[in-house]
Amino acid sequence: MTTASTSPFAVLNQTTATSFNEQKNLIKRVFKGKPVQCPSCKQTLKVILPEQAKAEQAAGIYCAKGCTDIELDMEAVAGL
Repeated sequence: MTTASTSPFAVLNQTTATSFNEQKNLIKRVFKGKPVQCPSCKQTLKVILPEQAKAEQAAGIYCAKGCTDIELDMEAVAGL
């Protein structure tokens, strides 16, 4: 019998929560205007706003190589 702390689902939940929090903190730093590097290639991340987005690329946070590709739903804040 396995305990909740050693079950595969507990490990998956912890990994997912950690990843979510890291991504959330990265987004916060970018929107505060601080230069943030891609965790993989160390290139500076850039923000693509809805006005700048092209048909093949949605609004979000990206690095030049494509390692970091965070698509953001900007419709919720468009009216503010």
